[in-house]
Amino acid sequence: MARDFDIVVAGAGPVGLAFAASLAGAGLRIVLVDPQREAALADPPDDGREIALTDRSVGMLRALGAWDRIPADQVAPLRRMQVLNGPSDYAMQLGPGGADGDMPGRFLGRFVPNHWLRRSLHAVVQGLPGATLLPGASVTAVRPQGDAVMATLSDGRVLTAGLVVAADTRRSRLRQQQGIGAALHDYRQRMLVCPVAHPVPHHETATAWFEYGQTLVTLPLNGGRSSAVMTVGEADATALLRLDDAAFGRELTRRYRGRLGAMRPVGGRQAVPVVTAYAARFVGRRFALLGDAAVGMHPTTAHGFNFGMLGQHALARELRTTLAAGRDVADPSALARYEAAHRAETRLFFAGAEALMRLYAAGDSLPARLLRNGRCVWVTCRRCARSWPRGCVNLTGAPSHRRTRPDSRPSWLAPVVQRGTCKTRAMPRSRPSC
Repeated sequence: MARDFDIVVAGAGPVGLAFAASLAGAGLRIVLVDPQREAALADPPDDGREIALTDRSVGMLRALGAWDRIPADQVAPLRRMQVLNGPSDYAMQLGPGGADGDMPGRFLGRFVPNHWLRRSLHAVVQGLPGATLLPGASVTAVRPQGDAVMATLSDGRVLTAGLVVAADTRRSRLRQQQGIGAALHDYRQRMLVCPVAHPVPHHETATAWFEYGQTLVTLPLNGGRSSAVMTVGEADATALLRLDDAAFGRELTRRYRGRLGAMRPVGGRQAVPVVTAYAARFVGRRFALLGDAAVGMHPTTAHGFNFGMLGQHALARELRTTLAAGRDVADPSALARYEAAHRAETRLFFAGAEALMRLYAAGDSLPARLLRNGRCVWVTCRRCARSWPRGCVNLTGAPSHRRTRPDSRPSWLAPVVQRGTCKTRAMPRSRPSC
């Protein structure tokens, strides 16, 4: 059957765009279908979201030609992170190495505004031969037929292709339509984000404070600013959005207990629902899932986009391999290899993160307090670190000067357990380390 395109990508978000860019030069005809208008895709508005990037993701973006399109003043370095548990004085410190979690010249990660990430990747794809953007439409149905697959669009058009890739949302309708289940969990919370100015320096340190009934995060930005990220109940989020800027600043300062001084909003507020998803399968007949449609992480983990980049890279790699061998773009063995690789990268991290996030979302119930006040999470982290071969891995996935022998850990584990850099520290008064 004659094909209009080789690949139809449902969703022109960062992951879908990166996937198309990763196949540059492969001789494929790729179309990206997205319900947003062309102007919104080319010049997306600032939604207040900051995307945490590992060095591995930065390397991929650089190889695609997207990284150099992001202005240097829009990239904020992250040197350290501290995790606080309720009213406890203890904090878990994360850093790229060294006695106190610091290594000169090394970063734990970087923050880039979501709209700049989307803008840079869109510009790359626009210049690719064989890549087409179809704005203002969405893929509503996918039906394999013989050696092709039919993709029906919301405007009535039907595209014939060899493969359809769903890179849409964690509630992907195409995933459901293909009979692929998913472990979906609605936390019935909202993540509220807002850039703020404050007098106390953040020292390029992010703080995640898991309070009872809310999670408060500050992400260090350039210019003495931070992104305040609060995960709260739906009613609480609605009330916070109704406050004027002055009242909202006072409420932020109160909730953060003045850690950064008086906080003043310097941008708009956005609130998004907190929903996680993990697909039962990542592939089907002439069909594959990418990004949030495959693995939708809890936003507090700050790892969703990094997993999306790993997934698109793995799928593009397998497609290039199968094309080089003269096989079809939707070769089942290539799709199976992609699924196995991406599941190996994500499954354990997702399960562990979900367990922790649900514990923190359990409120102030007695079992939750017992687990949290007993510092079960910290002890588990240290024991996990000791169970792996001797060495030190930082957030970027690159080896530190302490590595003594090869490490079999998957790359996603780097942000979670870091032997020698993951520690607990009493704050503000001194107590014995756990």
